[in-house]
Amino acid sequence: MSVYLDHAATTPMLPEAVSAFTEALVRTGNPSSLHSSGRAARRTVEEARERLAAALGARPSEVVLTAGGTEADNLAVKGLFWARRAQDPARRRILVSAVEHHAVLDPAFWMAEHAGAEIVLLPVDSDGVLRIDALAAELEAHGDSAALLSVMWANNEVGALQPLADAVALARRHGVPVHADAVQAVGQVPVDFAASGLDALTVSGHKVGGPMGVGALLARRGLDLTPVLHGGGQERGVRSGTLDTPSAAAFAVAVESAVAARPTTAPRLAALRDRLVAEVRRVVPDAVLRGPADPSLRLPANAHFTFPGCEGDSLLYLLDSAGVECSTGSACQAGVPQPSHVLLAMGAGEDEARGALRFTLGHTSTEADVDRLVEVLPAAVERARAAGLSGRPRAASAAGEGR
Repeated sequence: MSVYLDHAATTPMLPEAVSAFTEALVRTGNPSSLHSSGRAARRTVEEARERLAAALGARPSEVVLTAGGTEADNLAVKGLFWARRAQDPARRRILVSAVEHHAVLDPAFWMAEHAGAEIVLLPVDSDGVLRIDALAAELEAHGDSAALLSVMWANNEVGALQPLADAVALARRHGVPVHADAVQAVGQVPVDFAASGLDALTVSGHKVGGPMGVGALLARRGLDLTPVLHGGGQERGVRSGTLDTPSAAAFAVAVESAVAARPTTAPRLAALRDRLVAEVRRVVPDAVLRGPADPSLRLPANAHFTFPGCEGDSLLYLLDSAGVECSTGSACQAGVPQPSHVLLAMGAGEDEARGALRFTLGHTSTEADVDRLVEVLPAAVERARAAGLSGRPRAASAAGEGR
């Protein structure tokens, strides 16, 4: 029996989301069509939008449906930059934390290459938490030229919760809109768009028990966004393309269910995570827990370790062969494993960063999953250390998971 400890990459669909998806899947109708079938599809989409808004503390008109978190991040970074630059050509600096997901970092760097943007990578501390003092200094010196700030709600690798309230307060003083990628946060910690003060927020379906290929950008009313996709003018003219009615319906059900269940699931997963951390440290005493040591400052379902003397991808495959699925902590460029940019930004050396594994829990996780990991981990670590660099497989990393 396989043990699945990679819920941050994708988590199994919730039964209620599967039901909503299959029920809508057999119905015909383009939600942009004016006939009866089209209007029925449109009702399904708008009901989904209302449910998403209610679960996330937003207005329905603020929910822009997308094909996933990556598209939503791209719309936020590119759309905000172009809109701000059109209003004020001096606004050319894109501020991003150094530990953002590549769905934020890559469009930011693309804008630097192709759209005249200037990228500012904001430093983090050794726990992977944004240094607010550095953000304050940057805004004090260059706030008038900042187009936007993007800081994730919680880091996808080490689980560190970010000081969003402080970041939003600082940015607001300088008139800088703030976007947060909350893909990992929804269902694990309270996420309220209105209360956060954010201008834009990204969510994704398959991280919360919904289908792959659907997500949303919550964009506050009145926020000026330049479209990235052009076509039929759907989604307030911001995101053209025929809406995926079945996925929208299932996405809304999954978010609604995950948010409603959070008061009970988050403590359960946190307790299971704490046991996993304790047991890994017991059987591999030199394993190093990365991210905040205080469990309240990290996602309840995240445990990220580096294993000295090991290559993370070797460990991954050894565990996989023993029936335990997890992910490494490195991103992969063109099929060649690279050290995690998150760990490097936290001050880890390249050799340390290469020995990373991320264990993430979800609604199907059990005590037996932890038991199996603890049973097979010591032998896997021993074999990985014996193999050394010469035994390192060349493979894509799961921690570079899609949004």
